[in-house]
Formats: sequence, structure tokens, C-alpha cells
Amino acid sequence: MANSRNPRILPCAFLLISLFFSSSSALFSPSDNHLIVCGSSSPATLEGHRVFQPDATCRYSHLHSYGPRISLSNSADSSLLPSPLHGAARVFPRPASYEFHIKEKGAHLIRLHFYPFSSSEYDLSSALFHVSVSEFSLLANFSTSVPVLKEFIVQIDTESIFINFIPAQDNTIAFVNAIEVISAPTDLVLDMGSLVKSGQVEKFEGLSKQAFETIHRVNMGGPKVTPFNDSLWRTWLPENEVSVKLDASDSETKSFSGRINYLKSGASREVAPDNVYQSARVMDKSSHNMSWEFSLRPENRYLVRMHFCDIVSMALNEMYFNIYINGYLVNKDFDLSYVTGQLAAPYYIDFVVDTNNSGSLQITIGSSDISKPNWVHGLLNGLEIFKMNKTDVGLDGEIPIGLLTESMVRRGVGEFLMSLPCGFAFAVLLIALVALVMKWRTESRTSLPLVHLPSVVLDGKSGKGGYQMVSKVEI
Repeated sequence: MANSRNPRILPCAFLLISLFFSSSSALFSPSDNHLIVCGSSSPATLEGHRVFQPDATCRYSHLHSYGPRISLSNSADSSLLPSPLHGAARVFPRPASYEFHIKEKGAHLIRLHFYPFSSSEYDLSSALFHVSVSEFSLLANFSTSVPVLKEFIVQIDTESIFINFIPAQDNTIAFVNAIEVISAPTDLVLDMGSLVKSGQVEKFEGLSKQAFETIHRVNMGGPKVTPFNDSLWRTWLPENEVSVKLDASDSETKSFSGRINYLKSGASREVAPDNVYQSARVMDKSSHNMSWEFSLRPENRYLVRMHFCDIVSMALNEMYFNIYINGYLVNKDFDLSYVTGQLAAPYYIDFVVDTNNSGSLQITIGSSDISKPNWVHGLLNGLEIFKMNKTDVGLDGEIPIGLLTESMVRRGVGEFLMSLPCGFAFAVLLIALVALVMKWRTESRTSLPLVHLPSVVLDGKSGKGGYQMVSKVEI
């Protein structure tokens, strides 16, 4: 009887195997997935087996520098550091660039990791510098005294890009701990959005051609989502870890343990993971609105992305609500069932918003007049806020890109040539070259005269008139 088989085991086994391969094939695999740890001599591995290669030996990137490229080690106990990426840093007293080779053109995620620490020679918290991608400014006069991750979405249409680090002043430095350059999925930012302008909502085209800096990424009503649980390795913070003023005293949080129904016409897992759509902040049946107020940099343009997934209704078409931005009604009687056709199906809306002088951004979910008393009056699962480029100069308009380029040439190449060792070598080379030319000209006048010929050969073709150098002339 030892050789007998239970016929029920085989279907279960095939089901598990098929589920495994279907889920594995659904994982996002970017064409460009460049991960480097800067200033370190050994790789750094993060959760999820993400391996960052040392910048000095990485085969898909190259470091160009107009001055010393200093490798700085963090003397702190590595077990106490927030991340393995914080054990070292690359310091630049002069302009420097990381060149990355690009396999697939299009939108890319660029993440810059900054963890300032001090050594006997440098205090990274006093660094002041600019960062640009090729000729596009990302950060101007940037400085930080706390750990920070800067994330950008940029369009790349070349076979390689240069991420430039430029000290802002003669006595300052630039630094970076780690860099990520990752191909973004094509549906991460679609071309069409809604522009909120003077109380009106208009179509906004060309959204996919813009550049973005991530400002806030919030999991409404749910816990923190780590990069391990996000197919694009993003972090979603809970509301209590974000600088936001919440006015939702009559709201409650809801969670959902069922399956999220991703649709081709809706949001994918790359837009937001299951963990975001499986939780929500919900208006109870007695409340009329709930709002979030963010303080942003004034006089800037932002992309506001709202994530919705009906995980609370008992049936279709039993939840209607209004959406307001800065007090303006931007979507009236919004019905998730109408756009998704089923429950627990994710959906998102993109709004382009210009902030006023105060820099305040208020998001409000309000009850609809057609909602019934026993229905849920509204929800919000997730929220993302991105700063957009208002001009072609870049995301940070405090300093023109022309000044960045001029600074690199003036302070980079100029100081390279004017430095003592290089300047001395350049002077010796120049003197030797002048002497060689003078000697050659003297010999040419005695043995190699210039003779005017009726015709000459230029690039293999006959031409009229001109001069030709000959080695011997018969007179």
C-alpha cells in the first residue's frame, strides 16, 4: 500500500504550481534596473534580494569626476544603521557625474539616497549642492541633516544619462550614498489628466512627458507599506507618519482580506500594490466629509493622484461621493461601480493642481445628495502628490540650468587645469609642443619648399590651384 497515490493530491499540486508560475510571471521585471552603492567596496543587499553594486566596479555605470572622488566610510555600528546603503558615501569637492547606460527609452524612476554622517574630515550635513540629470535640474541648493530618499520620474530618450552632482559654492561639497535608475512601467503615468484651474476642471494632455518628484505617498487607513511589498520598491506611509492635517473625526478605517480585482482598464499592481487597495479611510453613515490638508512649496504645480477601491459596499452602485480640491468641486457624484463594473476593483484619478501663495493643498471627500442613509458616503484608499516641472528648466527652478552647466565647466575643467600638478604638466607639455613646431617649421623651409602646382589632389579628387608639400623638387 506504500505505492498507492491519493488522486486528490494531484489536482491540488497542479493548482499550486499554476498559481506560483502565474504570480511569478506577473512580477514586474524592468529592462533597466541599475542599483549602485556609492563609496563602498562591497555590495549591499536589501530586503527582497535587491543587490546594490559598488560604484567603483559596477559594469553598467561609470563615474566621471573633475576632482577627487572621495570614498567615506561611516564609523557607526552597521547594525544600528537604518539601511545597508548608509555605511558609506561618495563625496565630491568638485563636479562629478555618474553615467548610466540605458537599454529601454521612456519613463524611469531615479532614486537618490542621502544619509549624512560625520568623519574627521567631512560633515555631510553641511553639504550644499545641485543635482541634475543630463541638462535637467532635479535639486538646487540641496542640503539635508537627516536621512532622506529623493525619488523622481523622468523621461529618458537617449542611450545613456548623466546624473550630475555639483557643489553649490567653492567651499562646499556634494555627496550621495546610493542611486537607483529603474525603467518604469508604461502605465505608471498615462498621458491624460484633469487640470484644476480657477474652479474649473479641464483636460490636461501630455502628462506622460512631464517630470515628477515624489512629495507624499500615503496609505490611507492602513499600515506602512515597505518596498518589499511593492513591485516598484516604493514606500507608502500611514497617515500618522505624514505631515498632514486630518479633519475626519467621524471617519473610520477599514481593511479587506479578499482578492483585489485588477482590470486592464484600471490600475495595475505597478500603479499601487494590494496593501494600498486593501485598506481605506471611510466616511461613516453619519458624516458629511473628511479632508486632508498638506503644506507644500507655494507657486508650484503638482500632480495629485487619488486611489480608490470599493472594499466596503455590499453591492454595486451603493456608494456615491463628491471630490473637492482646495474647496473646488472636481468630481460630482463619483460612482466607482460605473468606471470599474465590479467591487474591489482599483481605480485612480490624476489631477494637476497649481498651489497658491500659501502652498496649502486640501483634499476633501464629501457626501453626495443621491447617496442613501444606509450606504457608505465615501472613501479614499491612497494618495500620491508629485511636484511637476512648470518649465523646461527642471523640477527645482531656484537656479537656472545654464548656471549649473557654467558652474561645471568653470569650477570643474577650469580648476582641473589650474590645479598645481595638472597645471605644471600642462605647461611642460605646451612648451615641448611649441619647440617641436618651431623645429619642424625651420627644417621645412630648407628641405621642403612649398611649390605652386597647376593642380592638386584633395581627398583623392583633382582640383585647381593650391599648395602641396613635396619631399623632393627637381629644378
